[in-house]
Amino acid sequence: MVDSERYEDWVERYIGAWNSNDRQAIGDLFTSDAEYLPVPFGDGWRGREAIVEQWLGRKDEPGDTRFKYEILAATAEIGFVKGHTHYVASGDEYYNLWEVTLDDDGRCSRFVEWWMQPPK
Repeated sequence: MVDSERYEDWVERYIGAWNSNDRQAIGDLFTSDAEYLPVPFGDGWRGREAIVEQWLGRKDEPGDTRFKYEILAATAEIGFVKGHTHYVASGDEYYNLWEVTLDDDGRCSRFVEWWMQPPK
């Protein structure tokens, strides 16, 4: 599979997990010892179970968001994803840059999210 296709597959599974809040679907995205940084310089979450718990502790409900993305670059080691999240009820918008490191099985071992909210 071409590197960008691996990352597109992963992002599509991420969106599915985001929209379902399914514990198994979330966990399947990550390696057992994965690192998830929702902000680039924070402590983040370490390990699949911690990631699942933190994700569900701050989840969005199905239908709350609309998400568009583009794979900017991808190698065998890392992919960069540009995203745009629109919150339907509030109208809030966020722009994202994700650093995603995948293992050979297509699970994420390191996820770093750089996000910003434009001025209204």
